[in-house]
Amino acid sequence: MNSPVVTVTLNPALDKTITVKSLKIGGLNRVQDMRIDPGGKGINVAKVLKNFKVDALAAGLTAGFQGQLLLEYLEEEDIKTSFINAEGETRTNSKIVDEKAKVTTEINEPGFFVTPKILAHFNERLSNLLDYSSILVLGGSLPPGVPEDIYRIYVEMANSKGVRTILDADGKALEEGIKAVPFAIKPNIYELEKLVGMKLLTEKEILSAGRNLIEQGVSMVLISMGKEGAVILNNKEAYRVNSFSIIPKSTVGAGDSMVAALAYTLLENKTLEEIALWTTAAGTITASKPGTQVCTLSEVQQSLHQVRALKI
Repeated sequence: MNSPVVTVTLNPALDKTITVKSLKIGGLNRVQDMRIDPGGKGINVAKVLKNFKVDALAAGLTAGFQGQLLLEYLEEEDIKTSFINAEGETRTNSKIVDEKAKVTTEINEPGFFVTPKILAHFNERLSNLLDYSSILVLGGSLPPGVPEDIYRIYVEMANSKGVRTILDADGKALEEGIKAVPFAIKPNIYELEKLVGMKLLTEKEILSAGRNLIEQGVSMVLISMGKEGAVILNNKEAYRVNSFSIIPKSTVGAGDSMVAALAYTLLENKTLEEIALWTTAAGTITASKPGTQVCTLSEVQQSLHQVRALKI
């Protein structure tokens, strides 16, 4: 299947979003609303790109009855998929939305165990998919059995085929992935602090950490900072981005929406300043939506004028 964007989700989930009036820790909580959505960073990115009218394919691993259910959800949403079935059961990630406090609590399961045989099968599948793609999106946690350097292997695979990679991971997976020099990375401020081993308290420190990654060969760094906006840079320029005010309803998928907007703007050959505006608008709109709902193309286009990108 030919698609300009391929997203990889090795540890997908069924996202169960539960809304309560006010979360009582250790007490009885009555559910006001509940919904189940296919989840995982790569899957979320594919959902947003579908809204943006981009031909994207979600690839990865699934397992068990819940894995089949996840694929059925994706089929209902008309998202192209290429998943390989493993033994075990696809995880459920629970998200508890406290309406009064406007806070979402996430409880994520580890996922199924992946054997070397299944992983090798998927690696071969991904190599074939990249022969017909221009952007690879890697993101999310790794299931048990998958080596921590798997993103490095995938970035190297993409680089050998002239495919640009956007990496959105944390911890060791991010650290290893950077070694293969992806085209772009999108850490949030906490992931970046973990990567550099220190608190980044000022704009100057954040910019310095980003420039260090550029010096390592990464072409673009997008650092998301929640309500504080974002910093984006390449080897020529950098911008501090301030977004518009919203009432946050769920941060689930906000970072994934930024990654999707980044992929979209790269396909559209937009400038770094335009990428700054689009990615921040996409993340902000998704954060204003309940549960796992994501932004649409028209919503982003209509809000671009509210975002400010300041050259730094």
